[in-house]
Amino acid sequence: MPDTIRTFIAFKVPKNIISSIKKIQEDIKSYAFKIRWVDPEKIHLTLKFLGNINYTDIEKVGETLINTVNNYAPISLAVKGAGVFPCIKHPRVIWVGITGEVKKLAGIQKGIEKNLEKLGFPREKRPFKAHLTLGRIKGKIDPKKLLDAMKKNEEFESELFIADKIFLFKSDLQPTGSVHTELKSISLTAS
Repeated sequence: MPDTIRTFIAFKVPKNIISSIKKIQEDIKSYAFKIRWVDPEKIHLTLKFLGNINYTDIEKVGETLINTVNNYAPISLAVKGAGVFPCIKHPRVIWVGITGEVKKLAGIQKGIEKNLEKLGFPREKRPFKAHLTLGRIKGKIDPKKLLDAMKKNEEFESELFIADKIFLFKSDLQPTGSVHTELKSISLTAS
């Protein structure tokens, strides 16, 4: 058994929202781009990617998450629009955005960053941009066609959902895609 496990912290996305996201994926698939799609059932709202951590760190990370989110009430979010990272001319990731109580979401994420830094986890250098990854681009894509696909989905907005539990996930990379296992779940309970 390896000494370390690959981990990340995220909110799960409810099934009804996943169904909405599948429709966007299907629409973009119709353009026949070379994209490795994320299985809709595995789509989540990542707050922090930790990378490889020691098994012994699981408890410390869990405690830190509890202490970070205990002042937060559940937040109301929705999925809105589609886009690419880093830019339309050199796209690597296709995503859908997050709307709703994004300031609270950013506050939670910033708290997690700050408190995990005290445990020795480096802060993310890029600013946090709440999104759900739909797929990763493999190869060249016509930017005009890609822009058409993004414009077609920019008005998309899901119904609201409540994000009330943060998860620490283990991520096992398999040839068929990654397998996510819950290690810890922490409820947002402040009223």
